[in-house]
Amino acid sequence: MRRDSDDARSGLLRTVGMGADSRDVHTDSWIVWGSILLAFLLSLLPWRLALWSPDLLMLVIAFWVVHEGNKVGLVTGFVFGLLIDVHDAGPLGQYALTYLLVCYGAVVLKRRMLRFNLWRQALHMLPVFVLARTGTLLLTAWLMGVWPGWSWLTGVLLASVLWVPVGWILLLPGNRLAAMNSQTD
Repeated sequence: MRRDSDDARSGLLRTVGMGADSRDVHTDSWIVWGSILLAFLLSLLPWRLALWSPDLLMLVIAFWVVHEGNKVGLVTGFVFGLLIDVHDAGPLGQYALTYLLVCYGAVVLKRRMLRFNLWRQALHMLPVFVLARTGTLLLTAWLMGVWPGWSWLTGVLLASVLWVPVGWILLLPGNRLAAMNSQTD
């Protein structure tokens, strides 16, 4: 009992307490889909084309797959990946495959990740982000005959670090953080 109260006082953001059911607290659908659409619109800006920039759309979709898997899933990742592929006019299916693999990894790790705070969730998602992006870049490099270098790894690492502030912002509506922290006390 002492350890749980120390974790709550230390400011660690728990998404769901140990043993708590993830179905206890839900986010409104308009917040989930609004944040995904906002991330999609931000992904249409030209800054995203730099290899070092984080993929915010992938991050937000993966976050909602973990926290609201009944509203966002593999199909969402695939459809938004196709939309980004069409927008970039690159190899069709590159981002669709990346987002699909990230969503699959999030689904596989969901039950485990909901027991941890946002920092530990970010550490769990880091290999998922790296493996998904590596796989699709290897496939694209093989098909096109051009390797993009390793600067893309910076964007993937930055996306993993951004899991914490983005997750904190996405969990704020509806006092979700307060409800979750009260479950851990």
